Amino acid sequence: MSILYDEGQQAIATESRRVLDARMDKGRLLKLLEQVGEHDQPFWDTAVEQGWTALAIPEEHGGLGLGLIEVGLVAQACGAATSGAPFLTGSYGLSQALLQGSDAALASAWLPKLASGEATGCVTFAEGNAALPPSPSVTYADGKLSGTKPVVAGGLKADLALVWASTGGEPVLVVAELDGAARSAVASYDNSRLYADLAFTGTAASVIASGDAARKLALDVLARMAVVTAHEQVGGAEVLMQVARDYAVTRKAFGQPIGMFQSIKHRIAEMYGLVEIARANCIHAAAQEGTDEFLLAAADARISATEAYDTNARDCIQIHGGIGVTWELGLHLHMRRARSLAVEGGNLLFWEDVLVNELTGEKA
Repeated sequence: MSILYDEGQQAIATESRRVLDARMDKGRLLKLLEQVGEHDQPFWDTAVEQGWTALAIPEEHGGLGLGLIEVGLVAQACGAATSGAPFLTGSYGLSQALLQGSDAALASAWLPKLASGEATGCVTFAEGNAALPPSPSVTYADGKLSGTKPVVAGGLKADLALVWASTGGEPVLVVAELDGAARSAVASYDNSRLYADLAFTGTAASVIASGDAARKLALDVLARMAVVTAHEQVGGAEVLMQVARDYAVTRKAFGQPIGMFQSIKHRIAEMYGLVEIARANCIHAAAQEGTDEFLLAAADARISATEAYDTNARDCIQIHGGIGVTWELGLHLHMRRARSLAVEGGNLLFWEDVLVNELTGEKA
């Protein structure tokens, strides 16, 4: 019996991993790397079928009424499988903003669609290197958005977007239907993330928070998404550690398994340590949902999980030697995903700043 998760949470973790192990296809994911504008539809169909889209949405809106812990456990399974669609994280962030925002009618209209998988969402805050720019260039006036948000994860096919904009010199959070925006696909290192530039030219939108309330809500959304992403990174990092371990005890050199050599042994031990540190931080962050310590815990989880996934992706390839860089082996699926997740929703510099600001009591 685990002291970390109850029986229901353990069942979610076990079942989500079992389902994805049975249904994910490495060959299908490899093809997606070379196809701009496509995602893994069988994975998304599975997510909808399993009810993962409804996990954190209240029952009165057609959801399951669970929380960040359960979303994180599913994300961890998705990370292990390098699932080929970004909508779970984006739709989760958007749904939480709708729940906390000021427009109850908008929430009632869209949350059931997000819960059922009928609609998908994305979150677009960043401009350039700024994850949450103090003065966003996208503007909101007279109920409409103008400007461009670059390289939005899931933006190419999402139905709804949560947008960080400005109006009259003040920040504002708005929700916009993307059928009123122009989308330009962005070819990337990890094409299944559906990156797109979103151009708003008088696109209708609804305000859900403004001023200091908008900034507070935006940081909360980023923190929630960071915890989900960190779980996904831990899932990928753990699989890479296990793959490296299994290879090290079967591949032989100079008449013995390469795992007998200290350079390999120590590297795998380091991979294990990074995974467990990141896992502990993810567990702690998810448990802090809704508390004053949540932003700090989310930053901690995001930083440690990024380090774990990046390091394990690199070291797993190194342990495999020449075979590690072959297309057929597919380790680059994790390498590409590690690099993509490292910058989505704020890079390490952003989250390190958040961590320091929270520790010193300065405004994030």
